Amino acid sequence: MSASVALSLPNLLTYGRIMAVPAVAACFYVPGNAARWTALAIFVAAAITDFFDGYLARMWKQQSALGRMLDPIADKLLVSVCLLVLAAEGTVGNWSLIPAIVILCREILVSGLREFLAELRVSVPVTKLAKYKTTAQLVAIGFLLAGPAGDMVLPGTSLIGLALLWISGLLTLYTGYDYFKAGIGHLIEEP
Repeated sequence: MSASVALSLPNLLTYGRIMAVPAVAACFYVPGNAARWTALAIFVAAAITDFFDGYLARMWKQQSALGRMLDPIADKLLVSVCLLVLAAEGTVGNWSLIPAIVILCREILVSGLREFLAELRVSVPVTKLAKYKTTAQLVAIGFLLAGPAGDMVLPGTSLIGLALLWISGLLTLYTGYDYFKAGIGHLIEEP
């Protein structure tokens, strides 16, 4: 791999999204509403790069194996770590842990399925519904990151985030089922 591929703008955006993950988490070690707003700002910037890295790679013909590998990893890290931090902090708790757990489990299971199918040279393309699922997750997490600080500006911010988390959880279940349905034939074949 050449340095120009590794340092292309689409890949730099993906690296930035990965670096945003610990930055968002670190904000929760700082007390006060300013830290929540900072976490939200970092998260929104990272979420925006999720759109632009792929778009620019296609537009500028800078698609690379590195980018195809790192992009879904960056997405999963961002969503997973945010959900874990929000659960640890208490914004996501009790019954709302269910959709968070569903999202985390689906991400791990689908990653494993994709890795297994890649060894068989079977591709499972990302569906439009899976893209909507990711968008719903990102919007839900944005509201939840604002949390109590957001409630002071827009009452009900946390409730909106929790409702969107449940919607995301349902979409996650459905898209996970779609992936397993597409891959099940390859999983039960005799070697």
